[in-house]
Amino acid sequence: MTRKPVYLAVYDTFADWETGHTTAYLARAGYEIRTVGASGDPVTSIGGLRVLPDVALEDVRPEDGALLILPGADLWDAGDELAPFARKAGEFLAADVPVAAICGGTAGLAREGLLDDRTHTSAVSFYLAATGYKGGERYVDADAVTDGNLITAGPTDPVAFAREVFGLLGVYEGEVLDAWYRLFHDSDAQAYAVLEAAGQ
Repeated sequence: MTRKPVYLAVYDTFADWETGHTTAYLARAGYEIRTVGASGDPVTSIGGLRVLPDVALEDVRPEDGALLILPGADLWDAGDELAPFARKAGEFLAADVPVAAICGGTAGLAREGLLDDRTHTSAVSFYLAATGYKGGERYVDADAVTDGNLITAGPTDPVAFAREVFGLLGVYEGEVLDAWYRLFHDSDAQAYAVLEAAGQ
């Protein structure tokens, strides 16, 4: 079965730890992970990892992908440099293609108006309120939230973020999805046996 690629947005100061579980296990499930930069120029993560984007943002089309991931970054709160990534997320959602945003990526979506009418979460409610968005009544205090084709999570919940992505894309389901989460979130050794029995 041929899967469409997953697009991972990368930009200077992106939080490299927030999407590691997600991209590693999507790759294991057969998804190609394609990094997307504002251009083809290298970027450096907040952890000092240097990444050469596979594709420029302007060349990404929603119909060609399975998912767009927006990690957090210091730059989300330092001006409008990353706004084009939030606008691209709007194109994905308009085309009914999933978007997953964590940490500062959620603030970018809020500024773009993409959270005004969708249930969502983030680091804390007042972080998003500072963007001036109109979706405060739809904010949920949870580890990660899925509303249709949109996933949001706060910076301390990369495992829950991955769980929501896997569930939405059908990578893992039911007790296998629950076991994966318990293994990586709770270090539950019994969960390992469930995954092993399922061939994971």
